[in-house]
Amino acid sequence: MQYLPLHLQRIKNCFMIKNVSVIGAGTMGNGIAHVFAQYGFEVRLIDISQTQLEKAKATISKNLDRQVSKALITTADAAATLQRIQLDTVLANGVQQADLVVEAATENIELKLSIFKQMDAAAPAHAILATNTSSISITKIAAATQRPQQVIGMHFMNPVPVMKLVEIINGYATSATVTDTITALSMQLQKIPCVVNDYPGFIANKVLMPMINEAIYSLYEGIAGVAAIDNIMKLGMAHPMGPLQLADFIGLDTCLSILNVLYQGYGNPKYAPCPLLVNMVTAGKLGAKSGEGFYTYTPGSKELVVSTSFDK
Repeated sequence: MQYLPLHLQRIKNCFMIKNVSVIGAGTMGNGIAHVFAQYGFEVRLIDISQTQLEKAKATISKNLDRQVSKALITTADAAATLQRIQLDTVLANGVQQADLVVEAATENIELKLSIFKQMDAAAPAHAILATNTSSISITKIAAATQRPQQVIGMHFMNPVPVMKLVEIINGYATSATVTDTITALSMQLQKIPCVVNDYPGFIANKVLMPMINEAIYSLYEGIAGVAAIDNIMKLGMAHPMGPLQLADFIGLDTCLSILNVLYQGYGNPKYAPCPLLVNMVTAGKLGAKSGEGFYTYTPGSKELVVSTSFDK
């Protein structure tokens, strides 16, 4: 008997995916749309805001230009990628032809449950429904649908066009064929898929967020300043970015939300968010997207300004 390599077995056994709908035109949504379109999929990017959709497509265009300047793709590739992305403000219309729908809305359980109910009602019966959630239960999201076996987590990393990892999360009812399909699909996108099971925070954030929280506690307790904490982790542990800068990049509100999911899900005090993080989010200091977090930022960009309020 001739045996196929594992990745070819997966491609052989998986569903055919041609049309992909992405719900949410924020940072993650536009990155996901970009990658699918770049690798030849027809993409419909959906958001309730036409302004946000136009902004997202402009961002994709800018990022494609950057890839061209680095000789990663050609000018023709960039133009073809943009042509494969259509915009829609009506979810029901945008998912009608989808083989795969990827939800990339805000990390809010009630919002995601509402979106999945709409996706389930409007998408074709064969369509796989995926979520880019970084911490919320896939099983709980799947329970809002009539097709829990076709619901899966597809957690991309930011920035999506650059980062290689896709964390694939099986819900309680997710079928093996769906898992294999999303695994093979991730490979088609030149990503490295890692399959995990559905527990709060999965793996990426179950490990990452306590580290970030401990870094914030170290600052809160006066053990070291922002620059020292980040430099120690960069220079001593070979992290490309310090935990406090990374928290700013992720968004302090998102970090708080994920920590709350971990704390509630496991009932373990080690996941309790640091009071400093809670206060900063309450004060609207959300990191790069608000212009100030543990660092301050050049308006409209994620470029660091050297000084921070903590290290003065």
